[in-house]
Amino acid sequence: MAVIEVAGLVKTYGETRAVDGVSFEVQEGEIFGIVGPNGAGKTTIVESVEGLRQPDAGAISVLGLDPIRDRYEITERLGAQLQESRLQDKIRVNEALELYASFYRHPADWRDLLDRLGLEGKETARYADLSGGQKQRLAVALALVGSPEVAILDELTTGLDPQARRDTWDTIEDIKRAGVTVVLVTHFMEEADRLCDRIMVIDHGRVAAIDTPAGLIGRIGSKQRLRFRPSNPLDDGLLSRLPDVSAVTHEGPQTIVTGTGNVVHSVTALLAQQHVIAQDLRIEQASLEDAYLALTGDALVETGSENR
Repeated sequence: MAVIEVAGLVKTYGETRAVDGVSFEVQEGEIFGIVGPNGAGKTTIVESVEGLRQPDAGAISVLGLDPIRDRYEITERLGAQLQESRLQDKIRVNEALELYASFYRHPADWRDLLDRLGLEGKETARYADLSGGQKQRLAVALALVGSPEVAILDELTTGLDPQARRDTWDTIEDIKRAGVTVVLVTHFMEEADRLCDRIMVIDHGRVAAIDTPAGLIGRIGSKQRLRFRPSNPLDDGLLSRLPDVSAVTHEGPQTIVTGTGNVVHSVTALLAQQHVIAQDLRIEQASLEDAYLALTGDALVETGSENR
């Protein structure tokens, strides 16, 4: 069952068409990821779904409702954590949650949310005194305090340290297990790969692909990369002539061999024959990042924000 349906969405700012005919569906109970370069239109898409922006063309249905016409009902059933938001420095955690809970007819128990999100004991802490990870978890609590059926999380983990990011990932998985459908906008391919059931890749305001993480990776074939430091000088030509090798490159002292099929066996057999030890050997499979780059041609950016 689709809880979000978007058909032919168009949004223009001046002479710039930020979103150009985007269509997709989000199924009940899934985590649906949206990825793409800065300026690709990701935030405009989710803000249109939330009813914060009026599309120029196209149709949007959220839980069978129109985000503009049925805005009041939508706000009761959809929770959102915006890309850029902050609270007053002096507001306390419990004050913020009580305020947000007062906006809804059937709010969740915010104390239970604090426990679930790892913020127990922080009820009276001021916003300015929270760590970056705690502020993000509070943002999730505020998005969930209305007991929403759908949660939209926009760049939730940007700027977090690795441990806080992984703690937040656990929180998102808990949200899904509680029966909430999640739309997750992210720059991090590791995050999308771990969390998302399906991913939509947006490039220059258009849909480049919609698929599972495995499906997206499968589109670029079964490439493998071997990275190693040869213990002795090794002629690249010997590697290049192996039938499964497609490229041999270097990064400093490292040799990088790319190929398919039995490339790992072919290369290791050749090294043994040449009495060369592959020091610091790493074998890398094709990743979601590889698929992303193949679809968009853009390098990933961990920091920064997208205004539209």
